[in-house]
Amino acid sequence: MAVAARPRAGPQPGTHPGEGAAPSALPGRAGRWRRWRPLRPGAERRDMAAAAGLAAAVAAALGALLMAPGLTQPHSGGPPEGSGPGAVERHPPGRMDQAVLLVRNELPAQGLLLTARSGSCHQCLYQFLAFVPPSNGSLRKPGTAEVVVDTQHPLTLQLNGSVSDTELCKIQYHFGEFGNYSLVVKTLSTSTKTVSCDLVINEGPVNSYLPILFAFLVYTGTLTILIVGRLLMKIHAVRNWVYKKLNPRETDRLINSELGSPNTADSISSDLTPHLWSTASRQRLRSLDTFRGLSLIIMVFVNYGGGKYWFFKHESWNGLTVADLVFPWFVFIMGTSISLSLSSMLRWGSSKQKLLGKIMWRSFLLILLGIIVVNPNYCLGPLSWDNIRIPGVLQRLGFTYLVVAALELLFTRAGAESGTLETLCPALQDILPYWPQWIFILMLEAIWLCLTFLLPVPGCPRGYLGPGGIGDFGNYPNCTGGAAGYIDRLLLGEKHIYQHPSSCVIYQTTMPYDPEGILGTINTIFMAFLGLQAGKIILSYRDQHKQIISRFAIWSIVMGIVSAILTKCSKEDGFIPINKNLWSLSYVTTTSCFAFILLLLMYYLVDVKRLWSGAPFFYPGMNSILVYIGHEVFENYFPFKWKMQDSQSHAEHLTQNLTATTLWVIISYVLYRRRIFWKI
Repeated sequence: MAVAARPRAGPQPGTHPGEGAAPSALPGRAGRWRRWRPLRPGAERRDMAAAAGLAAAVAAALGALLMAPGLTQPHSGGPPEGSGPGAVERHPPGRMDQAVLLVRNELPAQGLLLTARSGSCHQCLYQFLAFVPPSNGSLRKPGTAEVVVDTQHPLTLQLNGSVSDTELCKIQYHFGEFGNYSLVVKTLSTSTKTVSCDLVINEGPVNSYLPILFAFLVYTGTLTILIVGRLLMKIHAVRNWVYKKLNPRETDRLINSELGSPNTADSISSDLTPHLWSTASRQRLRSLDTFRGLSLIIMVFVNYGGGKYWFFKHESWNGLTVADLVFPWFVFIMGTSISLSLSSMLRWGSSKQKLLGKIMWRSFLLILLGIIVVNPNYCLGPLSWDNIRIPGVLQRLGFTYLVVAALELLFTRAGAESGTLETLCPALQDILPYWPQWIFILMLEAIWLCLTFLLPVPGCPRGYLGPGGIGDFGNYPNCTGGAAGYIDRLLLGEKHIYQHPSSCVIYQTTMPYDPEGILGTINTIFMAFLGLQAGKIILSYRDQHKQIISRFAIWSIVMGIVSAILTKCSKEDGFIPINKNLWSLSYVTTTSCFAFILLLLMYYLVDVKRLWSGAPFFYPGMNSILVYIGHEVFENYFPFKWKMQDSQSHAEHLTQNLTATTLWVIISYVLYRRRIFWKI
């Protein structure tokens, strides 16, 4: 590991723009390493002032999120408690993502059994909530029971009679956060004994999504101010006035000197280094770093909590949320970078044996760092080898990188990526020369399919892909993950894998399951190989922007069609559902479909039309390893985390998580300006 200066990124003999300065997740960088001369003191002060100004603006704006009325406290539909005669005592606001439901039983004959099932729990058993006693007919007092219900997903409530155990009524409703509801059960007619169940809103819920809107406006306003400020600084009079205010002594000295007023030459010389760096950076494919940075920043935000919103968390089992997109995108762009980096280094004369050694060493470091990061002990004392977790994000990245980089190194053919190698079909010049690699990948996928659907798992049906627990009507409670979970528990041991999978909340699973397990690594390799294919497209059609964009679009469409076939356009009923925990084949094809589209857009906007510099995502993309490890290590330290006044407020959680994420963007920007990049 080393902290090094970024090499000059200008075009070099025999290299394609973007090849000579591969990103930090790559095995190495072609060309000579040179340290840029340091910025002049005035330029450094301006850069630090800009970073500090951005931090202050975002912190102040996010702080206003906590001050905004109605965002952190439940709404009150009536007068405050004890505000006048006859005031009704309010129920406590409860916990985040919960509401209070009061069930009133006016049936004199029998009690009620209240059960519920979450709309996100596929084929789940109803879960018992409460017993509601019968009403006291003589006192005309209904039986009551108060329960807390979840507000993240729609619920199906079922009421059965305690005597006959027959279903009396069933209600499907999406409760609102901090709401207060009543469910009144009564007989409409004594002759027909028809039972009615009426849901009444006693106290309206809060809009828990307002903090997201407010945060969006804050960031949009901050971005607008920065853009306007940048445009104003291009005006000569404004720029001179700002420089005079920032450094009046230097400005007065220039005005009073024999040189007269500052001229164009002075301005050019004072900003020479930033100008050179800006020009040089334009020669590399900034869209790759921008893509990586976007994935990384979303990953940091999600890992810090995502404001405690369910759609910023991983899906409990089948399906896709925002949090499920970022890891495969990061794997995808790693594969793209591998193609560009190895092509450049081979062209510069590096031997395959030497490069293979670098690949193996980097993979080892990634796996080692991953084991250290996922097993923190801090002040808990020595970590026991008996329960150390072996799989993890960096571990999977390291192994995937080893396989894909070695595959590209061993089977690459001279002239293939430059388009000079003759092929039977020129339209497939980015595929046909690499047929041994495709055969290897298809063999890996065949292994995944055979193990997933044919491996016998004790106590589970063959080819089971479900979550276990209360899913599938509780028939397979210990079959979480099917073959994938069984292989991990068999080879690694139950104590050496993740103990609290995302399925444990909704599906109430009790078996440990690791989403970064052994079997899913096969499809992670496939995801990186698709990214490798994107890199080959860039190399095969160099400087042919229309060809590159059209190839990205075609690959996106193909992956989308494959996903539609595998899933039958259904969340639960497809041949292979989209599942991040399993890293299913449809999960890879779906996320790669989005990845090709996203890379297409960034390539067009950043590198072709140059309508966007890639900021601010470009900066963390240039220091991805440092940002990822740093955000994991310092997650529980100030200023990334602090004690909140109200831990049951989405607004406070969102403020804290966005502040922490923004700080890492600012840190990466400062490191970028100082030419500090951490590579492995």
